Amino acid sequence: MNWTRTLFLLLAAFLAVFWQAAFGGIRWLTGAQVDFLPCIMVYAALTGNIFEVSVLAVLGGTWLDSLSANPLGTSVLPLFVVGLGILAASELILKDETFAQFMFGLIASALSPLLTLLLLLTVGHSPLIGWGTVWQWFIMGLLGAAATPLWFGVFDWLDRNFAHSRATTSSFRPDREIRRGRK
Repeated sequence: MNWTRTLFLLLAAFLAVFWQAAFGGIRWLTGAQVDFLPCIMVYAALTGNIFEVSVLAVLGGTWLDSLSANPLGTSVLPLFVVGLGILAASELILKDETFAQFMFGLIASALSPLLTLLLLLTVGHSPLIGWGTVWQWFIMGLLGAAATPLWFGVFDWLDRNFAHSRATTSSFRPDREIRRGRK
C-alpha cells in the first residue's frame, strides 16, 4: 500500500471540502454548489483499493457534513456506495481514457447528491426540493464530470513526483548466457 497516495487523497478531499465551503464564486456564478468529493472518489476507486475508498468516504463525508446543513454522517454512505460500485468494475474500465473519466465523473457527481437526497428523505428530513433542484443537480453533474479528468491529472502528477514506484523484479538475468545447439 502506498501511504503517500492515500495521504494525497485525504489532503485533496479536505482542501476540496474547505474550498467549496469557503469560496462561493462558482456557486454564485452557476447557482449550484459544486462537489468535488465524488470526483476524488472516482479516482480512488479506479486506481486504489477498498481501504482508500472506505477511508475517503468516511473522512470526506464527515468533513463535508460538518461544514454543510446535512446531519453528520449523511454523505458517508452515498460516497461509499458510489466508490464501491466503481471499484467493483474497476478491472473492466479503461481508467486512462479521458472519456471514461468524464463519464464516471458525471455518474458519480449525479448519483451522490441523489443518494444523499434519498437518504435525507428516508430519515425524515424535509430538504427544499423544487425546479431549482433539477438545475443544481444538472450543474453538479456537469462540473463534476469536467473536474474528474483534472483530478486524474493532478494525482498522476503527484504520484510521479512524490511517490516511490515499486521496484520491478524479473527472473531473467541479462548477464546469463544461454547455450543453444549441440556440444
